[in-house]
Amino acid sequence: MAQGKRVTAMNRYAPASVALAVATLFAAGGSLAHNGVVHETPEEARQHRALDENTSGFPNIKGGDFRLVDQTGAIRTSQDPDGRFQLLFFGYATCKAICSVALPRMAEAVEHLESNGLIVTPVMITVDPERDTVKNLASAVPKIHPRMIGLTGDEKALEEAYKAFQVERKVVFEHPEHGAVYAHGSFIYLLSPDGNFKTLLPPILSSERMTELVRAYVNGKK
Repeated sequence: MAQGKRVTAMNRYAPASVALAVATLFAAGGSLAHNGVVHETPEEARQHRALDENTSGFPNIKGGDFRLVDQTGAIRTSQDPDGRFQLLFFGYATCKAICSVALPRMAEAVEHLESNGLIVTPVMITVDPERDTVKNLASAVPKIHPRMIGLTGDEKALEEAYKAFQVERKVVFEHPEHGAVYAHGSFIYLLSPDGNFKTLLPPILSSERMTELVRAYVNGKK
């Protein structure tokens, strides 16, 4: 991918500083808390509460179908072939920042749901296709969760997915050893089995709270 086209992966609801802010939330104490999450400012608490209490109706995110390649080399669309709800995250396998919070949190929620008899598919769409090849994803994604689906594709196919979910990406610097470091989206998307966007889940939610919200949609209560 040309350097000039290496531009942002952060959700438009989440500015570039969100990755740092979320990491800070877990590293530092704060004076405000909501559902077990510590916040550093009243505004941060307000935004979390608004998402938590109104987890549907994000008009700028329409979602949409995508046609990408999974870690086995098979074509995968937004529809789950097993008829399951899906938790979707935009990130990359070598990410050391927000991915290291959001992906394990998502995997924990998937495990909680499974223990309650609800099978949900975890999915990651890469924002770093140069490194997240099919071969590399086949090695990386099972370490996050054994049922995780890692998706990549050509630039056009990926850009269509980014656009559908209002995601941008940006190389913030080149690490001398690990290569490009991206700023990118922090939210987890819940998709219905037919691939329709249902809601956003911020990674600052506990895996238990994520589980409660997802269960409400799976059981048709939202």
